[in-house]
Amino acid sequence: MSRHPRSLAARLVIAAVLWVAAALAIGGLLISTLFRDSVERNFDTRLTVHVDSLIAVSRYDDSGRLVLSRTLPEPRFDLPYSGWYWQIADSRGVVLVRSRSLWDQTLDITAPQEQGSMRSEEIRGPEGAMLRARFVDVTLPEMPPSAPPLRFAVAADRSALSDELRPFNLALLWSLGALGLGIAVAVAIQVRFGLQPLRRVRIALADIRDGRTQRLEGDWPSEVEPFVRELDSLLAHNAAVLERARTHVGNLAHALKTPLAVLSTEATRKQGPRVEAIERQVDTMRRWIDHYLARARAAATGAVLGARTPVVQVIRDLRRTLMRIYADRPVEISIEEDGEPVSFRGEQQDLEEMIGNLLDNACKYAANQVKVVTARRGGQLAITIDDDGAGLTAAQHGVAIGRGRRLDETAPGSGLGLAIVSDIAGLYGGELRLDESPLGGLRAVLTLPSATGPADRADSVNIRGADGGETDRGTS
Repeated sequence: MSRHPRSLAARLVIAAVLWVAAALAIGGLLISTLFRDSVERNFDTRLTVHVDSLIAVSRYDDSGRLVLSRTLPEPRFDLPYSGWYWQIADSRGVVLVRSRSLWDQTLDITAPQEQGSMRSEEIRGPEGAMLRARFVDVTLPEMPPSAPPLRFAVAADRSALSDELRPFNLALLWSLGALGLGIAVAVAIQVRFGLQPLRRVRIALADIRDGRTQRLEGDWPSEVEPFVRELDSLLAHNAAVLERARTHVGNLAHALKTPLAVLSTEATRKQGPRVEAIERQVDTMRRWIDHYLARARAAATGAVLGARTPVVQVIRDLRRTLMRIYADRPVEISIEEDGEPVSFRGEQQDLEEMIGNLLDNACKYAANQVKVVTARRGGQLAITIDDDGAGLTAAQHGVAIGRGRRLDETAPGSGLGLAIVSDIAGLYGGELRLDESPLGGLRAVLTLPSATGPADRADSVNIRGADGGETDRGTS
């Protein structure tokens, strides 16, 4: 399993943040190093000034003893163990004169030195403190030319360097941290703004899927426009393929049903066992053609984007048709909406065929009442159809959905109605379930994908009569 983040925005932000963090770390280290070098150079310059001052005030008195004509201007040289020290030693390392701050200690400087050349060295001083020393070997004017040079040294505690570096490094750290955070926020905003067209594409595709629009409309950046145009071309091609499939299905239905009608007409002109067998086979072929043509049409349209059908409007239209078909029976049909209006994410003719089969089946076996309830359940819609007829046993529920299985041979029909409903619902990712109805008869629950967004609202009505498709209760 990949450990990379799946979000493109997260990848861009993480990559940018890592690069910025690396750049700021390298930059911060470079700035800190440059500042440290500058502080050390200034520190060495101060020590060098003190060494030059020490040389300037050093002389031999009349007794040949090395003395200072005046004290150095740095008061810390007079405070014991203050961290600032100086001393003058001969070529053998014997200290001739030293600052009062050294008290009873000496500076251990033994490195070889070219006369007149100023050098630096890290040494241990009083109380184990780390000192930075500047020293030079010089021959004073009153000394004989052949006399060995004297070593003038001035040292100071390195903690003074740290005292100067610490506030700067802390301020640098906070500054670079704030800068990095600001850049990270700016990158996140930039990435979000830059990827906004992709979010617009996603929203536009959702609108197409739910039937609110047919194309990816609007102005698009030049980088995204080719992608959008290709998607529009794909949608147009998909619609063209769908239209051709519908045309072929219609042509096939016409080409097959016409010869069957001719055979059926010719068979009715004659009598006899063979004629009855021909009529039965013609009827069987007609039923199977209807079944597989319905499946073919649903398979061609079930995955098409943009299909959206208001459910209650379809039920109202079917109810008016059923009213005329069953006008001679006292069947009352009620339509109710449980919650907000719902829309089917699919083709209207498929929804009409499924609900028409179920309503026709219910009206055919109902005593007086058929009840239809629509409701939304998450991303799906449920259409529940109850009747107060004789119903079916639990064992007969599964048999009723089987292809061509009729539980009631006295009622007209092919026995394929519920099978067609189940097949079409399955192609859309839905299902058909049968159960006992609270009204005493059969309950059919049709679950289908729901289209998001507002749907046309139909008021709940109670109308006598009904109409429907060509199905019956698994018994047909």
